[in-house]
Amino acid sequence: MNYHVLTLFPDMIVSGLHTSILGRALEKGLISLDTIDIRDYSMNRHRRVDDYPYGGGAGMVMAPGPVYRACEAAKARIPDGNARVIYLTPQGTVFRQDMAREFAKEKHLIFLCGHYEGIDERVLSRVVTDYVSIGDYVLTGGELPVMVMIDVISRLIPGVLGNEASADSESFENSLLEYPQYTRPEEFMGEKVPGVLLSGHHANIERWRRNQSLLRTLQVRPDLLKKARLDKKDLEFLRQVLQSKEETEPNS
Repeated sequence: MNYHVLTLFPDMIVSGLHTSILGRALEKGLISLDTIDIRDYSMNRHRRVDDYPYGGGAGMVMAPGPVYRACEAAKARIPDGNARVIYLTPQGTVFRQDMAREFAKEKHLIFLCGHYEGIDERVLSRVVTDYVSIGDYVLTGGELPVMVMIDVISRLIPGVLGNEASADSESFENSLLEYPQYTRPEEFMGEKVPGVLLSGHHANIERWRRNQSLLRTLQVRPDLLKKARLDKKDLEFLRQVLQSKEETEPNS
């Protein structure tokens, strides 16, 4: 996977991604990072990339010219010149795990980081293929959302995590939240590790973990169960949980 980031703050992207798991993935060549400073493509001697919005209003708007030229420069670094261009905006489709899996199939991704009050609509309509939001809130720029997306997508690239089973069992894979995890000591502040995890019985452990994922999802994100792939054992466990809940709760 090759990431190309169009930004006003390339140092922010580089420093944020050259650590921990992603830093090692970059060193190994499993992923690559190419940052393009949009200011380098300004025709203004002061490297200015913004201007006042037509029609008035608060703030400034990023001009179309520098953004377009920066995007063309990024595409020129890609062998066939083709890549999806992702613009991070609160108006985009909310980023989810299934979207990350889709993006992880690409060889090149171009990210466009906006600032100020946004980017001139005329360049967005020409270069952007995907409008994406990481949540219903407003940030000062697109750099943090880009780093979030790169982190999520990179974890799905073979070899990045080291243990390929890790990504398969994490939250939101198969539309279920992850089961609780435990490590040493066996007892902490009077609370012991669940006995089944000490049994060495792999089938029972896997069933317990599956049930815990189902239970946690039901309690915290029941909406996810509508998309989850559930077998007969899963459905029976959920039925028992709901039945027990009805029996213990007073009638409303």
